[in-house]
Parts: sequence; C-alpha cells; structure tokens
Amino acid sequence: MAATGNGTSKPGASDHTTESSAKRAADPEDARPASSSAGDAAVASVLMRWRREDFKEKGGLLLRAVGCLFSLLALIVMASNKHGDWMNFDRYDEYRYLVAISILAFLYSLGQVARQVYRSSAGGRDVLPVRLSDIVDFAGDQVVAYFLISALSAAIPVTNNMRKGADNLFTDASSASISMAFFAFLSLALSALISGYKLSKQTYL
Repeated sequence: MAATGNGTSKPGASDHTTESSAKRAADPEDARPASSSAGDAAVASVLMRWRREDFKEKGGLLLRAVGCLFSLLALIVMASNKHGDWMNFDRYDEYRYLVAISILAFLYSLGQVARQVYRSSAGGRDVLPVRLSDIVDFAGDQVVAYFLISALSAAIPVTNNMRKGADNLFTDASSASISMAFFAFLSLALSALISGYKLSKQTYL
C-alpha cells in the first residue's frame, strides 16, 4: 500500500501544473518584453542613422565653407601681391594659374554651400535630382581638389627658387597664398571623402 502510494502521482496536481504552464504561454504580458526590446532596437537604429546623416550633411557643409573661405583668402593675397618690377604676381604663369584655380574653388564652394543651406531650409528638398546630387558632390569635390593641388605643385617650386635669392614681402605673400590654397585643397579633399561615402551607400546605383 505504501509503495503504491509513493509511486503514483496525484492527477489533480499534474493537471494544475499543465494548466498553469498553458496560462503563462498564452499570457500576452509575458511576450511584451521581447516585442518591446525589438521595437527599442529598431528605434535606436533609426535614430543612429539619422544622426549619421545629419553629421555627414553638417560635416560636408562645414568643410565646403572652410574651403570657400581659404580659397577666397588665397585669391585675395595673391591678386594683391604687386610690388613693382619682377615682384608682380601676373608676371608668372604659375601664380596666374593659382589665382584662376582659387577663383574656381571659391565659386564652386560658394555654390555648394548655398545649395546645402537651401536643402536644409527646404526640409531636404534639393535643386538637383536625388540621383544626380551625390554624383555632382563627389565629382565636383574631386575635380576642384585636383585643380588646387596641381596649382600648388606649380607655384611652390617657383616660390622656393625665389626665396633662395631674395626673401621679401613678395615671396612671403606668395607663400601665404599657397598656404591658404593648400588648406582649401585639404577641406575639399575631406569633403570628397564624405561625398564618396554617401555615394557608396546609395541603393539605386
């Protein structure tokens, strides 16, 4: 009798355990934490993407504004570098080339800054189609940065040769203009990296 009592489970207790498990499985409150965590992860992912997009947009705007400023300074310093006789910038093809490229870089950067400011104020609407916008940004940054570095490469040897014979106000102003143009190149080169990254992330290409 004792053995029989120890080896036999009570039917009522087993049914109660099974019923409790079924209730826990069917209870929507138990599934709520899993769905809530999945929703939080999705929201966090969207917010992080928005922050990246905002950072790229503001970073590109800042770099192009800096490029616009330094190209304007390079233009002004070199264009005003006239001190008579051989100390006139327009007597040298390399310096005239630097002035021309500084004008190009200034106008390009100014146009890009104006376009990005308009895009920010218009709620993301651009003056160019979406597919064309990123291509123009990347190609424009690359081409203008290339022209700037080519102008620098032409002007630096001339200035170095002059400074070996005479170190004066003319050569100092030429060096200052070259330095400003280099900073403009650096700004647009970094902007080209951001533009290239944005272009590589587009799904329509």
